[in-house]
Amino acid sequence: MKTYSITDIGKRRSANQDFVYASDQPVGNLSNMLIVADGMGGHNAGDLASRYTVESMVDYIEKAVEKRPIPLLAEAIHHANELVVEKAKSDKALEGMGTTVVAATVQENYLYVANVGDSRLYLIDQEIEQITRDHSLVEEMIRVGELQRKDAKSHPDRNIITRAVGVRTPVKIDFFDIKLEPGDVILLCSDGLTNMVEDEDILRIVKKSSSLKEAAQRLVTEANKNGGKDNISVVLAEF
Repeated sequence: MKTYSITDIGKRRSANQDFVYASDQPVGNLSNMLIVADGMGGHNAGDLASRYTVESMVDYIEKAVEKRPIPLLAEAIHHANELVVEKAKSDKALEGMGTTVVAATVQENYLYVANVGDSRLYLIDQEIEQITRDHSLVEEMIRVGELQRKDAKSHPDRNIITRAVGVRTPVKIDFFDIKLEPGDVILLCSDGLTNMVEDEDILRIVKKSSSLKEAAQRLVTEANKNGGKDNISVVLAEF
């Protein structure tokens, strides 16, 4: 499996609160590891929450006895969540910090995914499919029929998430497993990409790029060209 990751501050933000991790080498009992986290909170708190969450997860996975991907991802996220909650309690300046997290690993020919918040994982072959479900206010409004999906990106509350790591214990996590085919491309990203670039354009850029590095850099460029209103993070992997 080949991987490439990139994170960019965007055009409007003064700090990058995203944090990415990509390893095509074994991490503990997992053959590889991909993570995107998008932090929230006041000055320094959001970037600390995302980095601390990812680093805590990787550290946990490296030492864990568990070998099954979904239980191991669950344990790692719950562990990180408890650490972030405790850290926020220890410092008034960190109060209210939290982060999204979308994490994935490929074991043999299956992709295993864990998700909290509105950072996303897509599977790209000839089409693009969003695998994760956003934990956001607008997604809830769409689900109950109060909002059309086409209006979600312009809704004033589009950045409000309903689940995050570091807010409370225990954290509720969604899990997915998908059988992969050779040539499938996995995309993990923060909403700084998906709020700026339509899914069809993501598909077009990935399919027309000659490498994962080129695809990731072109996705960031496109998001910035369309406004770059948030930090932009992309992790790509090809099975």
